[in-house]
Formats: sequence, structure tokens, C-alpha cells
Amino acid sequence: MSRIFSETLTLYRNAFRKTGESLVRGWMTIVAVVGFGFLLLLATQIASSLGMIGGFLLGAVNALLVGATLSLIEQSISHTRALTLRDIFGSFGQYFWSVIGVGFILWLPMMALDLSMQTNPYGQLISYAVLLLLFLLLNPAPEIIYQVRHDSPLEVLKTSYEFVLENWMEWFLPFALILIPIILSPTGLQSFFSLSSRVGRGAGLDFSQVLVLPFTILGGWLDYVGIPSSASWYLGLIFTPPLAVAMLLFRGHLFASLHGVSRRQRRFVSPFE
Repeated sequence: MSRIFSETLTLYRNAFRKTGESLVRGWMTIVAVVGFGFLLLLATQIASSLGMIGGFLLGAVNALLVGATLSLIEQSISHTRALTLRDIFGSFGQYFWSVIGVGFILWLPMMALDLSMQTNPYGQLISYAVLLLLFLLLNPAPEIIYQVRHDSPLEVLKTSYEFVLENWMEWFLPFALILIPIILSPTGLQSFFSLSSRVGRGAGLDFSQVLVLPFTILGGWLDYVGIPSSASWYLGLIFTPPLAVAMLLFRGHLFASLHGVSRRQRRFVSPFE
């Protein structure tokens, strides 16, 4: 047990170190994420008056922004040079169809779930359970899109499922730790299920959740240490973009260390890292 604990700490330490290096190279991603957030707000305002067509437009804009963000994260992880404005503009269109494909596969089941739960007295509970399951099983879908060769959206979902079954403990432990203040709050379980259901609905490919998730986590920690809510809101606005990028980078490095490598293989490699 102590050996497993030591190996896991080494895994996280390496991922944190690489995250810091990538953040230095890819700090422009923080600027991009802020700009993407404003673009999404603008698209939401325009789409709100267009009915069903607006919904499709908003979905396309979301896929464009998520794909661009994943491309910038990929470059921050794999490149040895600093990112520039040219990289931000060049990221548009990257992974667009992969994000659209995964979203389309989930769209019909999500619609069926929402409709079937409207008349069910236990609808909200069942919906939370289903979305929590999706949150868990499809959690690494963003990393699979830009790190693993795949021929179809179904292959993304299949790879995600297999990865979670193999690496659930190492993958979810950091997330569980940063959620501690939220879980310990008076409305902890409800907040957790609400958070996981929003992320699970889009398999982590909803750009708004790229910002809302770290904002919620940061707010939970600020409340936990006693920062007044009025001040924590402003601090959340300031620190959410860098935290969002740091979380995506850490996930990317952690996924790269875990995918395709068994625990026995990591045990052999870790002394030499």
C-alpha cells in the first residue's frame, strides 16, 4: 500500500511540474479563454432570439470554442516554444467535428432523458444518477479528442469508458480533493450532483463549464477559508481563467501519463523519471 501511495504521489508531482512548465509556455491560452468567454456571451445573446436555429448556432459556436481551447492546451503541452496570438487564431476550427460528433451522439439520449423524467415523481433523482454516471465514464473525453487517434465519436466514448475503468482511482482523486469544500458545505451533496450533472450532460465539452467548474471550485475554497462572499466573487472572476487553464493542462499531462500504461509499467518507469 505504501508503495502504491508513493507511486501515485510521484505521478501527481510529475504532472504538476509539467503543468507549471506548460503554463509558462502557454499563458496566452488564459487570454484566449477570456476572449472565448466573451464570444460565447455574444453568441448566446444573438441565439436567444432565433429559436431552434439559435440553438444550433450556439452549439456550433460552443464546438468551435471548445475545439480551439483543446488545440491550445495540446500545443501548450507538446510544444517547446511559447504560444503567440497566431496560435490562437490558428486554433479555430481544430477538433470542431470531433466535439460536434460527441455532442450529437449525446444529444438524442439527453433529450429522451429530459422528456421521460418530466412525469416521473423520481425524475430529478434518476436524472442526477444518469448524468453522474456520464460525468464519471466520459470525464476524459476532452483529453481523448486531442491525444488519442480516433476514427469516430463512438470510439472517443469507448476509449473514455475503458480509460476510466483502468485508471479511475488515479484520475479522480485530484478532482475529489479539490471538491472537498463544496462537499462539506451545508448543501454539499446537492451542489455536487448539480455540478456533475451539468458537466456530464456535455461530456466536459461545454465551454461554459470550462469556466463555471473552476469558478465554483474556487468559490468553495474561498468560502471555506472565510473570505466574504462579496470579495470571493471578484477574486473568482480574476483567478478563474488561469485556474481553468491550469486544470486543463494538469488533466492533459495526467492523462498522457496514464493512458496506455499499466500500473506495473508505471512502477517500472517511475524510478527513472
